[in-house]
Amino acid sequence: QVQVVESGGGLVQPGGSLRLSCAASRRLFSISSMGWYRQAPGKQRELVSAITSDGNTNYADSVKGRFTISRDNAKNTVYLQMNSLKHEDKAVYYCNAKFKMATYWGQGTQVTVSS
Repeated sequence: QVQVVESGGGLVQPGGSLRLSCAASRRLFSISSMGWYRQAPGKQRELVSAITSDGNTNYADSVKGRFTISRDNAKNTVYLQMNSLKHEDKAVYYCNAKFKMATYWGQGTQVTVSS
């Protein structure tokens, strides 16, 4: 099993930045991939970004050029740096980890973009 715990959400003005953190209970090299998803009210959960154990990354078109996913293997933590935030980025952001054919989710962290 893997436990993941998100942190770093909050309230930010449009154009601002936030950095989300996802701490995993296992060494990152043992986890196939870790990803950030988000779910806005009334909408389906969607992939924002993911990073594999060998460092490959992918991004949703809506966040390309604004968000950056990274990892700190020493801290077993994956980050999502979010810049130039827009109203439409408001959502609950979830971290997940794919480990041995199973997917594990965190409890989510709220990101609110408002002036």
